[in-house]
Amino acid sequence: MAIQGIDLSVIWGVIIAFGLMMYVIMDGFDLGLGILFPLISDSSERDVMMNTVAPVWDGNETWAVLGAAALYGAFPLAYSVILEALYLPLVLVLAGLIFRGVAFEFRFKAHPRKRHLWDKAFIGGSVLATFFQGVAIGTYISGIPVQNRQFAGSALDWLAPFPLFCGVGLILAYALLGSTWLLIKTDGMLESRMRHYSRPLLYLLAMVIVVICAWTAWLHADIAQRWFAGSHWIRSALIAGLAVLAVVVIQKTLRKRHSHLPFMGVVALVFLGYLGLAISIWPNIVPPSINLWQAAAPLTSQLFALMGALFIIPIILAYTFWSYHVFRGKVKAGDAYH
Repeated sequence: MAIQGIDLSVIWGVIIAFGLMMYVIMDGFDLGLGILFPLISDSSERDVMMNTVAPVWDGNETWAVLGAAALYGAFPLAYSVILEALYLPLVLVLAGLIFRGVAFEFRFKAHPRKRHLWDKAFIGGSVLATFFQGVAIGTYISGIPVQNRQFAGSALDWLAPFPLFCGVGLILAYALLGSTWLLIKTDGMLESRMRHYSRPLLYLLAMVIVVICAWTAWLHADIAQRWFAGSHWIRSALIAGLAVLAVVVIQKTLRKRHSHLPFMGVVALVFLGYLGLAISIWPNIVPPSINLWQAAAPLTSQLFALMGALFIIPIILAYTFWSYHVFRGKVKAGDAYH
C-alpha cells in the first residue's frame, strides 16, 4: 500500500525485520549464557554469568513482541499463515522462554542444595527456545505451502533435516554471542575460559553457515537465482566477503585479547546472515508465494499503526541504550541485581 509515493508495506517490512534482528542479537547472548552453563561448574561463576544480563534480559524480549505485534497489525494474512505453519515450534520456543525466565528469577532465591534444579531449568529452557527458533527459521526458509490464502501444509513440516540443522546452527550462534558478551562483562578465569571456548564455536559456526548456504541454494532454485542470476552474484560475493572478513576479525581480536571487538564481530556476522536471509526471500513475506503487498492490511490500518510505531520505537531504543549504559562495566563475584 502506498500513500503519496511512500510504500507503507515496505516500511512495515523494514520495521518487522529490524525488530526481529534486534531480538536475535539482544536475546541471543542471553540465551547463549544458558547454552554455555554446562561448561561452567562453579556456582559463583554461574552467578556472575547471570548477573551480566540480570538488569536487562527481560527487556530484550520486547523486540520479539514488537516484531510479532507489527506482523499482526500490518500483515494479518502473513501472521495467520506463518503462525499456523510454525505453531508447534513456536509453542516450544515459548515454553523454553518460560522455563528460562522462571529459572532466572528463582535460582537466586533457591536453597543452595536445590539450586542445581534451577540451573538445569535455565539450561534446558535456553537450549529449547534457541533450537526451536532455529527450526522455525529453517522451516520459513524452506517455504510455507499456501492454497486459497490458507496454510496448506502439515503441522509437522518443520520435522525435516534442514530446519533441524538450522536449529543446531542457531545454538552455535547464540553460544558464540554469549561467550563474546562475557568477554566484555567478566574478567579473570571466567573471561579466559570464554575466550578459549569462543574459538571452536567460531569455527563450527562458520562451517555451519557454509553448509546452510549451500543446502539452501541446492534445495531452492528460486533462492539460488536471487543469489547468482545476472549481476546478483556481485551482491552475494560482497556479503560472503564481508562474512569472511568478520570471521578473520573475530579470530584475530580473540587472539589479541580484545574485550569488545569479538562481540561486535559476531554481531556483524549475525547481521550479514540476516541480510542474506532477507535477500533470499524478498519481496515475499510468506515464501515462496505471498509477497508484502498481497499480505498487507488496509492502508488506513497500516497508517494508524505506523503512527503508534513511530512513537513507541524511539522510546524502546532510548530505554534499551540507557539501561545498558547504566549497567556497563565488568561484573564481579558478589555483585547482585536481585
